[in-house]
Amino acid sequence: MSTNSPLLLVLSSILLCGFLTKITIAFSIKEATIDDLQLAFKRKHLTSRQLVQFYLKEIRKLNPLLRGVIEVNPDSLYLADKADQKRKAKAPGSLLSLHGIPILLKDNIATKDKLNTTAGSFALLGSVVPRDAGVVVRLRKAGAIILGKASMTEWAAFRSKFLPRGFCGRKGQGRELSHVGWSRPMCRTVRDAVYVLDAIVGFDYYDNATRGAAKFIPRDGYKQFLKPDGLIGKRLGIVRNPFFKFYNDEGSVKTRAFKHHLDTLREKGAILVDHLEISNIDEIINFTGSGEYNAYLAEFKPAINAYLKQLVKSTVRTLADLIAFNKKFSNLEKTKEYGQDTFEAAESLRGADKLLKIAVQI
Repeated sequence: MSTNSPLLLVLSSILLCGFLTKITIAFSIKEATIDDLQLAFKRKHLTSRQLVQFYLKEIRKLNPLLRGVIEVNPDSLYLADKADQKRKAKAPGSLLSLHGIPILLKDNIATKDKLNTTAGSFALLGSVVPRDAGVVVRLRKAGAIILGKASMTEWAAFRSKFLPRGFCGRKGQGRELSHVGWSRPMCRTVRDAVYVLDAIVGFDYYDNATRGAAKFIPRDGYKQFLKPDGLIGKRLGIVRNPFFKFYNDEGSVKTRAFKHHLDTLREKGAILVDHLEISNIDEIINFTGSGEYNAYLAEFKPAINAYLKQLVKSTVRTLADLIAFNKKFSNLEKTKEYGQDTFEAAESLRGADKLLKIAVQI
């Protein structure tokens, strides 16, 4: 959730669902890929405005149950019209793969538009960011339409160890699960994910971590590695313990789903090294014992304070302000039910730099 804060976590996702029918074709948006949509644009079977209108209708219909979208972009139809106009004016094949494609961003990715950026918290509702996050700059340049903000576990599950996954003050309890991570695409197909990845990777002036990483980006992007036979001969390790604890239940939905995907990998030529054991796996996944928790605590306070300080407009400017807000509006943020112990632990730290060095050494 940032204009490129290295701490707060982001996730971008493409919403593809439902059905749109025209007289000439029956076009399944639910199963459509980016290539399918671009072909429909090219053949004039579909416009970006029609696509956005359909998604907005689906959001209105499904969101009361799923609570997956925290807000939609009031300018989404205007942006769709601009994409359609540019498509008419440009030569065929001259536009990028994401042109006119609607994309949802997690609510911790900063957008300098009419959308809020709140990490799911009422504390930042109405705040104004100074600029688009780096990934948003790149998505806009690629022609993508920012459709809205997806809901998320509030503050990327960092407010409290007891905060349910998928809960945020602004939208309540959602149906998704959040995990610690970074900016990455979430799409229906690998090809779609690669199109988004190619659009968002690269050096960002406001994110020093990208400076060194940018040199490892392939010259012609990642699309060149999309090969139908790409799995042949690839060795993949399957670590069942402790991640597949449900696997003993052969009739469970999870077991059947994982078995199906593992079988598919084998059919495509991958060599699966099954039941792979990692000797110190318990230590690795121990969030507190490994020192990972201390590292997060040490980083969080200075990072969030720096982020809040740079906001053009905000009622909170420090982590202490956030904690006070949550206490004052506990009915909105469910602070009494779920607490904010992680926030409070980070706020109480002194000598955070020393703690961070110790945590990294561990």
